[in-house]
Amino acid sequence: MLVAKQVADLITFSRGLMAFFLAGLGLLVGKESLPLAAWVMIADWCGDMVDGPIARRSRVYYHTWIGDHDLQVDMTVSVGLLVYMLGAGYVSWWVGVIYLLAWALFFSRYGVIPAPGMLFQAPIYFWFIVTTLQSATGLGVLIIVLILSAVIITWPRFPREVVPGFLEGMRKAFQTLHKRN
Repeated sequence: MLVAKQVADLITFSRGLMAFFLAGLGLLVGKESLPLAAWVMIADWCGDMVDGPIARRSRVYYHTWIGDHDLQVDMTVSVGLLVYMLGAGYVSWWVGVIYLLAWALFFSRYGVIPAPGMLFQAPIYFWFIVTTLQSATGLGVLIIVLILSAVIITWPRFPREVVPGFLEGMRKAFQTLHKRN
């Protein structure tokens, strides 16, 4: 019988597979697949919103590799999305390669630190949302509505935990960088 933690891990694992699907869409199908890519990202973001709460509700508490690497799965999806946008021609290859190389150098030197890991994803998602608003307006608006809905639903937690947690994480990351240099 499945416990909630296993369901959460399955959701996280399936989100990781979405990265490869997105990359393939961009490289093999191109711009025509933007609506499908938007729906895949909506599914990914919904999965990301529920996998953690599901895991925390599990009657059996334990760590798993996939659960402990949720941030890396998030980052993999964002790389898959960037490859989609590169392959579909929404982002210049040289911009994407420079972006990925700069972050690869950072993470190879300092490791995957949560707050910078979240920061790594933000421009990619922003690019995608702007692209979707421009080329598939209805889906772009739906994405914005879903993001705003998620913030409203999690509102007490968002300003009290998420934003301060991100800012504290960035402060610690800068302190770590300063100490190493």
